[in-house]
Amino acid sequence: MQKRSETALLSLGSNLGNRAWLLQQALFLIAARAGSLLKISPVYQSPAWGFEGGDFLNLCAAVQTGLGPRELLDVLLGIEKELGRERKTGGGYASRSVDIDILYYGREVFSEDGLEIPHPKIAERAFVLKPLADIAPQFYHPVLKKDSRNLLQSCRDRASVVRTPHKLFPDRTSLFADRGYIAIEGNIGAGKTTLAGMIASDMDAKLILERFADNPFLPKFYEDRARYAFPLEMSFLAERYRQFTEDTRQLDLFKRFMISDYDIYKSLIFARITLQQDEFLLYRKLFNLMYKEVRKPRLYVYLYQHTDRLLEQIARRGRPYEQEIPADYLEQIHRGYFDFMKNSPELNSLVIDVSGCDFVENPGDYHRILDQMSAAILEQGDVKI
Repeated sequence: MQKRSETALLSLGSNLGNRAWLLQQALFLIAARAGSLLKISPVYQSPAWGFEGGDFLNLCAAVQTGLGPRELLDVLLGIEKELGRERKTGGGYASRSVDIDILYYGREVFSEDGLEIPHPKIAERAFVLKPLADIAPQFYHPVLKKDSRNLLQSCRDRASVVRTPHKLFPDRTSLFADRGYIAIEGNIGAGKTTLAGMIASDMDAKLILERFADNPFLPKFYEDRARYAFPLEMSFLAERYRQFTEDTRQLDLFKRFMISDYDIYKSLIFARITLQQDEFLLYRKLFNLMYKEVRKPRLYVYLYQHTDRLLEQIARRGRPYEQEIPADYLEQIHRGYFDFMKNSPELNSLVIDVSGCDFVENPGDYHRILDQMSAAILEQGDVKI
């Protein structure tokens, strides 16, 4: 017999650690283990209720679940524990990383050991009723016979409940898609193309890859840098500008967002290293005219690899013209990127050290990178460039 599906209304709160990210992780896990998230309320901030502690972030969510009430509770308790919640055995309230309560399970009314539905304190808590009224304003309390808006109006809790700019998402793809365009950057051999491709495949994103393998000046540059640096950088700039403007302007209605394995600003970073001063000044004038016209990423990720490991990976991929790249050249590239990010606070940049991980073979490493990107997006909020 097929299990019936029911809509459960949940309340989530956090007043420890990175509160918004903990709540977002809780929503990801609820969607993965309990059912489909139908609605997520705005996020509110309020003082601790019933004890002395830091301010909470709170929200409500509606989940379509095939789990029964007890099964759902067990799943939610497991998520709390996984995210660092340690429940007190002696009763009473305390600060917590994540708190998840079942407010309603459909229109059912019942009470059994450790579980009472509807939640007995709904009508007493403004920090619950405000986000609840956002997603279920006309939902009637089956016992009190009032909807969420009326319960909020009659609530005696006068604690400050303030809406925040935080925006949370039902899944990671929606979170990444909110950026619109993400750039993955890094030194030669850092793995940026591989990571961008994995994310694009997993999250149905438009993949924009730098195309440079056929550049006739590149092998010559590695043989005679002084002679071929300027034509190489100019040819890279022209090709990157043409490709980048074409790719970022062409919308794909079947893709959620765009992700690239480069940002066009890399042209200036490499040119500063390779060109003579007079050549660089001319190059920079041309670059600045072009850069004004291109789309900027709303998350700029720099994959950092130790130089020794970069040399190992360059050797492993076997491109003949890269095999003589010296370590000091890679160090200069590192410094160029870090100087760029330091002087570009509007860029929303994130440095991820991938020296000790293998995100291709180890799913845990891959998901840790995604977690760092997700947390950075939430911290940035609704930033537009």
